[in-house]
Amino acid sequence: MTNPFKKFRIDRLFFHSFTVLIIVVLAFIAWKSYSISSKALVQTTSHYQQQLLDELNNEITTRLVMIEQISLSTSRDNELITFLMNRQDEFDRYRRYVGVERALANLTYSIPLIQGIDLYMKQPFQGDSNSYIQFRNIADLSKQEWLKHLDKNDFSWSSEHEISSFQGDVPVLSFSRNIMYEDTFLGVLVIHVKANEIRTLLTGKSSESNRMITNSDGQQFLKIGKTLEQNELSKWIDFKSQQSGYVHIRGHAEMKDSLLVYSKLNNSNWTLVEITSWKQITASSFKLAEVIGLIGIAAILLVTLLTHFLSKQFTKPIKQMVMAMSTYSVEGNNVELPADYENEFGYLFAGYRKQNERIEQLYHSLQRRYEQQRKAEIEALQANINPHFLYNTLDQLNWMAIEAEQHELSRILELMGRMFRIGLSNGQSFITIEKEIEHITCYMEIQQLRLGGGLQYTIDVPLHIQQLFIPKLTLQPFVENSIIHGFHTRNHGHIDIRISHVDNALQIIIDDDGYGLKQDIVMEHKRHTGGYGIRNVRERIEGYYGNHFGVALSERAEGGTRVEIMLPLLTEPPIKESIDESMVN
Repeated sequence: MTNPFKKFRIDRLFFHSFTVLIIVVLAFIAWKSYSISSKALVQTTSHYQQQLLDELNNEITTRLVMIEQISLSTSRDNELITFLMNRQDEFDRYRRYVGVERALANLTYSIPLIQGIDLYMKQPFQGDSNSYIQFRNIADLSKQEWLKHLDKNDFSWSSEHEISSFQGDVPVLSFSRNIMYEDTFLGVLVIHVKANEIRTLLTGKSSESNRMITNSDGQQFLKIGKTLEQNELSKWIDFKSQQSGYVHIRGHAEMKDSLLVYSKLNNSNWTLVEITSWKQITASSFKLAEVIGLIGIAAILLVTLLTHFLSKQFTKPIKQMVMAMSTYSVEGNNVELPADYENEFGYLFAGYRKQNERIEQLYHSLQRRYEQQRKAEIEALQANINPHFLYNTLDQLNWMAIEAEQHELSRILELMGRMFRIGLSNGQSFITIEKEIEHITCYMEIQQLRLGGGLQYTIDVPLHIQQLFIPKLTLQPFVENSIIHGFHTRNHGHIDIRISHVDNALQIIIDDDGYGLKQDIVMEHKRHTGGYGIRNVRERIEGYYGNHFGVALSERAEGGTRVEIMLPLLTEPPIKESIDESMVN
């Protein structure tokens, strides 16, 4: 991909890049401010909504529990139980009927929350149809929707429904309780609670809220505004839990994005739920983002004008410079650059003038410098040592050792010649593992001759690995370090070299039974042989392959040092190596 700063005009790049940068920065600031402020608003809103719901829940629960307690005390009233047992004569039964009706009426008049009371019994008296107290036949229970909840419990609450009264149809919440005496079912006491009173408590000061009251099964008893159905609500709230909390509803078909906050008090079966539109919560954050956006647009217009002016001021001297450079000729009539600039452009123009002066000088001395350079190149080539001269010298020394019957010296010279040829490798940096093994074998054979056979070694390299390539002279520094430092003051030792294929990499293990790494630390200030070679191997591996491969030294449990070298699997030298080789040839 072409670098735009190399292709397009600087003034346009300067102008457009600054404009785009300002747009991106302002867009990011607007988005980030919206994100952070909306998140903070949601947390704050959910916190205060939960506190408000807890207060409302506590107040509503207090009212409803009061109704439950009134129902319980009434159902245990002796007068009521005696009346329902129906063991009196008609006169006495009528007298008790009047007393029970008066007692229930007093409850209704003394507690404004109660709309009326129904008593389901056998053989009820026919009272005033407009009265708040109604005695109904127990056979009519089957017509009531809340009966299914009462079958499983001694008492239950019904959801909001309407009952008939002299005032018309009135919405109520009904609490029903079975009246039992000595395991005998006598009837059902139903207390109707004014739904509008509970709704007023539920609404509080938020007339546009979406709230509901549910029981422990998730059944909705009362709601205001727009709410979810029971089966949908149970997806978000665990009604069996005693924990309050909030949930972010995303992408709902009807509610869309909303915040659902619910309140659950300890030892209470009631759950208050409030649903608030996400858009309503984040409206102020969106407004802040809009304000930032408007400020950004104004800033973009201002910056656009400023960058347009600045780009002209920056590019004008550059254009003059380009014009002067394009028309420049040695000893010709060249463009004169302005001399009134005192800033960086002034230094640039002054430098350009000095450069022209130097060009004039260099132009006249170019031939002389060229001849000097050619002469230096020839001398550098002549200073190179011919490797064949070194090969021949070692070969002559070898023959001299043979003639002098110095067979060990002859063998050492022969091994050195082979090591020297492999070390040079015609200028190559990578050689096969087979050549590397040959090189290290020659070195260890020389050390065996030096130590009188005290050095033992084993080399385990599978045949299919020997044709892979590694950086040359990778093993020799570590083996040398083992002999010089690991076997210090000893004339015997064992070195084991293993090369294997592990997890798409080449693993080289060099083990010795020497003194270990601690001995290396002690001898570090006395001997430095091998240290440079090991550092050289580390640096070469890092230079070739980065940090993915390398060298690790560790103490062996049985004594000595282990060197682990990890290298990539190379079936041929790297491309750069191949190019360098072709240049040498």
